[in-house]
Amino acid sequence: MRHATRVLRSEWTKLRSVRATRWTLIAAVLITAGLSALICVFTRADFDNMSRRSQATFDATYVSFTGMGIGQLAMMAFGVLVVSAEYSTGMIRSSLSAVPQRGLFLVCKVAVATGLVFVVGQITGFGTFYLGQWLLGSHSVGITEPGVLRAVVGAGLYMTLIGLFAMGLTFVLRSPVVSFIVLMPFFFIVSGILSSVGATQKIAHYLPDQAGTTIMAVVPQTLDRPYGPWGGLLIMVGWTAAALVAGYFVLRERDA
Repeated sequence: MRHATRVLRSEWTKLRSVRATRWTLIAAVLITAGLSALICVFTRADFDNMSRRSQATFDATYVSFTGMGIGQLAMMAFGVLVVSAEYSTGMIRSSLSAVPQRGLFLVCKVAVATGLVFVVGQITGFGTFYLGQWLLGSHSVGITEPGVLRAVVGAGLYMTLIGLFAMGLTFVLRSPVVSFIVLMPFFFIVSGILSSVGATQKIAHYLPDQAGTTIMAVVPQTLDRPYGPWGGLLIMVGWTAAALVAGYFVLRERDA
C-alpha cells in the first residue's frame, strides 16, 4: 500500500511538471465554453425562424454543449501528452526501473489523470451549461428540470472518458504524432462519415463519441439512438476500458 502511495505521488509530480498538460486542460475548458456560448447566441437570435417541429423538440441543454465537439480535441491532447511525454523524453525507462510492476505503474498514472480530468470535466460541464442557459434567455432550462442534471454531470464524464481513451491508445502507440494521426480522423472524420451514410449509421451509433454524447441530450428526439443516455455512456466506457487494457498488454510485453 505504501509503495502504491509513493507511485501515486510520483505520477502527480510528473503530471504537474509537464506544462503542456496544464495548458491543454485550460484549452479544453475555454474552447468548449467559448464555442458553446457563440452557438447559443446564434441559436437564440434564430429561434423564431426555426420550424415548429424544431422549436417543439428544442433541447436547450444539448445546445449548451455543442462546443464540446471541438473542445474534446484539447482533452485528447492531454491524454496523449500524459503518456507520450515519458516516451519522448526517455523517462519511461527510469519510471519502469523504479516501478517494475507495470500494471501498478499504469493504474497509478491513470488514477491520477482520471482524478484531474474528472474535476476539469465537471467544471467544464457546469460552467458551459450555466453560461449557455444565460445566453439562451427565455429559451433556457433550469438544472432541476428532469434529465438536466444528469446531462450536465454526463458532459463532464464524457470529457473524462475522452482523456482516458486517448491515454490507453497512446500506451499502445507510444508516439504522440501517431496517436494524433489515429485519434483525429477517428473522431472527426470516420465517425462523421459513417453517421451520415444510411448504410453505416447503425455502426456509427456504437462509436465512442456517437454513443457518449447521448448522455448530454435531454429531449429524446435530439439524437436518434437505439439506446438511452446511460446505455450510450456505458458503450463509451467499454471503448475506454478496451483501450486501457490494450495499453496494459503492450506496456507489459514491450521493453521501454
